[in-house]
Amino acid sequence: MRFGTAVLLIGSMGLGTLAVAQDTSSQANREASPASAPVADTHKAEAAQLMIPAGTRVALSLKQAISTKTAKEGDSVYAVTSFPVALDNRIIIPPGTYVQGKISRVQRGGHVKGRAELLMHFTSMIYPSGYTVLLPGSLENVPGAEKSTVKDSEGTIQQDSQTGEKVGTAAKTAGAGAAIGGIASDSWKGAGIGAGIGGGVGAAIALLSRGNDVRLEPGTSLEMIIQREVPLDASRVLGTTK
Repeated sequence: MRFGTAVLLIGSMGLGTLAVAQDTSSQANREASPASAPVADTHKAEAAQLMIPAGTRVALSLKQAISTKTAKEGDSVYAVTSFPVALDNRIIIPPGTYVQGKISRVQRGGHVKGRAELLMHFTSMIYPSGYTVLLPGSLENVPGAEKSTVKDSEGTIQQDSQTGEKVGTAAKTAGAGAAIGGIASDSWKGAGIGAGIGGGVGAAIALLSRGNDVRLEPGTSLEMIIQREVPLDASRVLGTTK
């Protein structure tokens, strides 16, 4: 009996030790699991978010006509991306993404001095999926605009100078006046008087007429630059590939 009792006691002790070891192992696993879960969640969150870097240039096509003759501060600007923007083998801005902005300042050309100017800023993008992103965007270049250039870092479009054109108008008018005066009086004196009158008329025409307006036609090529980093939700950006 004593021998059997001893065997049972030893067996019970072995089972108890095994149970304690299993409980300790299970507790260690439970303690390790919460620590590993946040790491996995962090990686998942990072994979789900993209970032458009500051300084990214985006090619646009204007959707409506804009002119300093009729435009007003606060008017909306509508454009669409004409070429994809990719980062790390992933398209972050697909073609066909709508871009909306507003006109910030309008200045018409002066009679004597001052050229026409137009300033616009871009405020949002709407992806083909409907996903909308707010952004700070300015105009970098207007390769599709005739006789207009971007003059500063803000993106102000300025009409080219017309000084040569106005001088040409005065000269042509003076020449016509000289010809008419010479024919009417049949003398060089008459030609001189006619030239003076014609020159005066030409100068008056040049002074009374405004400088040309900045005019952007539908389809004009623009280049937008994104001024600050813009976060994106990768799951809502259509057309991305890993």
